Amino acid sequence: MQRLGRVLHVSQSRNIIITIENLPKIGDTVVNENLKPIGKILDIFGPVSSPYTSIKPRIQEIDKLTDKMLYVLPSKSRKGKI
Repeated sequence: MQRLGRVLHVSQSRNIIITIENLPKIGDTVVNENLKPIGKILDIFGPVSSPYTSIKPRIQEIDKLTDKMLYVLPSKSRKGKI
């Protein structure tokens, strides 16, 4: 588990927008402090010096996540891939 960043807001398309502390990969699973799955990394955007990520949520109560810290479970890399 790796610290991802703090939730800024929920977009008009109902995706969760986060300021990134540790760069994730698209498709990584996002969890809260209790390891409850929140969603998956959908997109990474913004300036290289301080990027943002968009998360496609799996939960209904996403408005309560504003200003909360979220974490990422890195996806398992495929063996044998160069």
